[in-house]
Amino acid sequence: MSIHDFGFAATRVASQVAKRALPAAFAALAAVIGSSPAGAADGELVERGKYLLTIGNWTDCHTPGHFLGKPDMTRHLGGSEVGFEIPGLGVFYGPNLTPDEAMGLGRWSERDIVTAIRTGKRPDGRMLAPIMPWAALAELTDPDAGAIAAYLKSLPPLSNKVPGPFGPGEAPTSFVMKIVAPAKQSGRRIAGRRPSLCRMTTHAESPGRLHRSSTREESGLIEPVFDLGDEVCEGAVVAASTPADEPASRPMNSVPR
Repeated sequence: MSIHDFGFAATRVASQVAKRALPAAFAALAAVIGSSPAGAADGELVERGKYLLTIGNWTDCHTPGHFLGKPDMTRHLGGSEVGFEIPGLGVFYGPNLTPDEAMGLGRWSERDIVTAIRTGKRPDGRMLAPIMPWAALAELTDPDAGAIAAYLKSLPPLSNKVPGPFGPGEAPTSFVMKIVAPAKQSGRRIAGRRPSLCRMTTHAESPGRLHRSSTREESGLIEPVFDLGDEVCEGAVVAASTPADEPASRPMNSVPR
């Protein structure tokens, strides 16, 4: 074998070895990247989004079976089959929030999701139904809004179509709950001495601004009243609670969960 032939053969062998080694090298690189601090940060972001959705009770409105007493967690956030009737507007359903291309948010970017959460505006310019409390989420911080979007994008896509919406006068094809606006006087008495607890001073204190105010009924029980808009703690405050008002078994300012 000539020196030229030997050199050619050696080059060919080296090329074959390189071709075999490259896939393994790329796989190793991907593993390193996946275990990098950036990958860990993404995981923390998704976990933060999951936490925010959990305390915001998004599962209730967007998971099949929840309002019928049998939530199907195998289709978590896949869309509700129970509608909400808003007088004069129609019947609306909690949509599929998974990244399914046809039935869910698969064609939405994370920025699209953040915009919808904060402004109620869809990518096509239409507004979300008022049952979605976007006005109450308008002041979510950038990290928290982004975390929610990241979590929704991390879900497995589910091809589940909700029954509606239906316009005024249309007959819905599923179970419907009618929304009735609360009366102006939603409570007789504020339990506790700190009115700031009624309308929280910062949105960071209560994601979604689902502020709880404690109202004392004649039975002596304390029941939560939720803010469905800007009219928080409507109704006349007769008097702040005093230790004499409180049952001996319950400390001052406590609210049963």
